[in-house]
Amino acid sequence: MKHLISLHDLTTEEIHGILKLAIKLKDENKKGIEHHLLKGKTLGMIFTKSSTRTRVSFEVGMYQLGGYPLFLSSNDIQLGRGETIYDTANVLSRFLDGIMIRTFAHSDVTDLAKYGTIPIINGLTDLLHPCQILADLQTTYDHKGKLEGLKMAYIGDGNNIANSLLYGCTKVGMDIAIGSPKTHMCDAEVVENAKEDAKKTGSSILLTEDPVEAIKDADVVYTDTWCSMGQEAEKAERIKIFKDYTVNKELFGHAKDDAIFMHCLPAYRGFEVTEDVIDGPNSVIFDEAENRLHAQKAVMVSVMGDK
Repeated sequence: MKHLISLHDLTTEEIHGILKLAIKLKDENKKGIEHHLLKGKTLGMIFTKSSTRTRVSFEVGMYQLGGYPLFLSSNDIQLGRGETIYDTANVLSRFLDGIMIRTFAHSDVTDLAKYGTIPIINGLTDLLHPCQILADLQTTYDHKGKLEGLKMAYIGDGNNIANSLLYGCTKVGMDIAIGSPKTHMCDAEVVENAKEDAKKTGSSILLTEDPVEAIKDADVVYTDTWCSMGQEAEKAERIKIFKDYTVNKELFGHAKDDAIFMHCLPAYRGFEVTEDVIDGPNSVIFDEAENRLHAQKAVMVSVMGDK
């Protein structure tokens, strides 16, 4: 691995390798064992989209790995404000050992990887969120003891989370069902790529407008906000579109009795999910949030560590 841009770029073995390392680093951390695998290295963290979990997990993770995290907001750099990505990538490559970027346009990430000479980690774009899905797969394994053969059901907007779940689940042999309105389905190219991955691992993909059909017999139920950052002007209209896609107790009841509930957070209770589900006994949202730290440490070691 040189970069983490999309889970579609990784092999099944590489994803399992990251998850195995994440579990090991988490276990060592709980036991007080230090793992300074990136001692002396610096990660530049570019944020044009703010985030609680992404910033804290990468910053703390880099510290625990013995390296230095450098926060760069959109006010700190000239990216998109006159300086080309080509120049930015080349300059930062002379200073840093790796870059994590959380931004809007997916092309920002791919261009940094194209023009720079250091590892690039996709911390989120409007198209994909691979770091979150690695934490989700780790959380699923923590609670189910396996991945292959399980069913993941995602209910709601066919956004960057849904797109990356298609990649992540099909790569590890999990079945994936997406329940979304016809007007807010997953990216067509992502769907076609995921279908090719599914053929290799034997997993299945279901895309449906019916949330009940999607969630039926699921081992894992997942949802996300209906209105992501940058979509605030669409909030009222999106609430109307997604009103039948709330994960409530009745809908959740169509999943398996021991199904777990996940949400990447922040959550808006009463909209995409009701309190009795997200705060109920099947919810693992805080385990999931914690695993962002360990999954991202594994990613940083995989792309920035000494080979």
